[in-house]
Amino acid sequence: MCLAIPGQVVEMVDPDNHIAKVDVGGVRRNVNVGLLDETPEGVALGDWVLIHVGFALSKVDEEEAAATLSLLEGMGEAFEDELEQLKESNIS
Repeated sequence: MCLAIPGQVVEMVDPDNHIAKVDVGGVRRNVNVGLLDETPEGVALGDWVLIHVGFALSKVDEEEAAATLSLLEGMGEAFEDELEQLKESNIS
């Protein structure tokens, strides 16, 4: 199962190539934020984004991110599998 998981932008790793470090439940990985950089508001440190296959797809507010994470955590194994896949991913 592939999920879009909320994560918080904690570092802009390579702005020229649209790469940011995002924290998802303590797992920090680089993701491409290029889809959001093209929007008028862009993406900034502290923003919450939905991540799928290494790309930030949209921004969400903190309340929505918390509600989504709570729902996903309730899925148990499916969510744990997604976190494991995220741990193993590498975008540099």
